Amino acid sequence: IGPHCFELLRVLGKGGYGKVFQVRKVQGTNTGKIFAMKVLKKAKIACNAKDTAHTRAERNILEAVKHPFIVDLIYAFQTGGKLYLILECLSGGELFMQLEREGIFLEDTACFYLSEITLALGHLHSHGIIYRDLKPENIMLNSQGHIKLTDFGLCKESIHDGAVTHTFCGTIEYMAPEILVRSGHNRAVDWWSLGALMYDMLTGSPPFTAENRKKTIDKILKGKLVLPPYLTPDARDLLKKFLKRNPNQRIGGGPGDAADVQKQPFFRHINWEDLLARRLDPPFKPCLQSEEDVSQFDTRFTRQTPVDSPDDAAISESANQAFLGFTYVAPSVLESIKEGFSFQPKVRSPRRLNSSPRTPVSPVKFSPFEVFKPGPPGEPMEVGGSLPPPPEGTAPLPIKSSVGAKKQKGGRGRVPR
Repeated sequence: IGPHCFELLRVLGKGGYGKVFQVRKVQGTNTGKIFAMKVLKKAKIACNAKDTAHTRAERNILEAVKHPFIVDLIYAFQTGGKLYLILECLSGGELFMQLEREGIFLEDTACFYLSEITLALGHLHSHGIIYRDLKPENIMLNSQGHIKLTDFGLCKESIHDGAVTHTFCGTIEYMAPEILVRSGHNRAVDWWSLGALMYDMLTGSPPFTAENRKKTIDKILKGKLVLPPYLTPDARDLLKKFLKRNPNQRIGGGPGDAADVQKQPFFRHINWEDLLARRLDPPFKPCLQSEEDVSQFDTRFTRQTPVDSPDDAAISESANQAFLGFTYVAPSVLESIKEGFSFQPKVRSPRRLNSSPRTPVSPVKFSPFEVFKPGPPGEPMEVGGSLPPPPEGTAPLPIKSSVGAKKQKGGRGRVPR
């Protein structure tokens, strides 16, 4: 298996480490099938040990974790200068784009997506994995409209009951307070992020925003949670439970994890067994003309000519050691090969806004990003629970002044990692 097995069709995204293409397999098992191909440049990753570790973690997590609401890894391979991840192609695009079109979601719509995300997070946590970068841009929709978590580059492995980690990473607007003050964090950070995402879905922006990063962080650490009066009591109750600053008081932060979240009144109408089996109809089914339809993706990328740049094999042998064992073939593919199976392919005008992306903070440094307009005013409420003090000798990372002018909320977008 290698790059020669795939025909480039479209560019789906681009980031600092490489590109994501829509591709068609042109030989061997699965010939004719459409996939997403994530291409990462070794030279840009290998120069930083943490970037290398996070790349390895992403590939390992994708191999180890199989779930209806988590993207499937089909193949992984490498060349002299590049790493390749072949993933299922999620033609419904980012949940971000759907939220951008709608502005806000009705509570029933938000409840459906939040329910599927809850099951995905619970599955990760059961494997000792913290996701740490939950936001609309990292949630994709398949062709039927069900969600899939993607982009596992900031995940942390081997965090089981009682264990904590101190890495500073994520996307500020969705980042839990304990990450910001580096007091040590565990899987409870994902439930804070789910609360911030829920607030975003129901109001049009995350709960704590300001004109620059420093003020946004100050609001996350000390600001009041403002809940618009139009929210139902069940939604208000769950938001307050998710957005507790003390992770020990936060819903999902205890031993019950996702099971405690599932019991909340906001989800009372969800049949969790049917949800997991994808027997419930999604609130939105993408309008797709074919397997190759990329209408749900950002035209800034899909209009580009797909070109995989020449392979630069000039990477040291010692650097290449970090990528030993990267190759992978999904068990389902191996079974198909054994059985002699060969895949035979089957023979909306949304608002697209061009803007600077909202970029996750790497474990090493801040990346410039734009912020959002605050959500609609409403009844002020104190977020319950105070944050435990950071351990001796630690302090929040220094904050530099923001770069660029404030953008309108409608301008949120993303460049893949």
